[in-house]
Amino acid sequence: MIDNTMTIMNTINIPKGIDIENSTDTKLKEQTDKFEAFFIKQVLDISLKNDSKLFEKDASDKIYNSMYNDAMSNALTGKFGFSEMLFNFLKEER
Repeated sequence: MIDNTMTIMNTINIPKGIDIENSTDTKLKEQTDKFEAFFIKQVLDISLKNDSKLFEKDASDKIYNSMYNDAMSNALTGKFGFSEMLFNFLKEER
């Protein structure tokens, strides 16, 4: 398997549709980013689940996979648009 985590983490995507005006908006943006990271991690946990009986699994495999999915979900946050869409919706509702 090719590890492309560093490549993804080095790409910075600044969304154009987000208008941060004050500290409340900054806190809201942080929370919507965390929600998007959580959502992406759940998708990665399900999609990258390996139930192969060919190789035995131990606790270190589970820990490594969890840490890898955490890093990938944090790196991918802001790339799918969920955070931006949720931020804009919640900002309008205030």
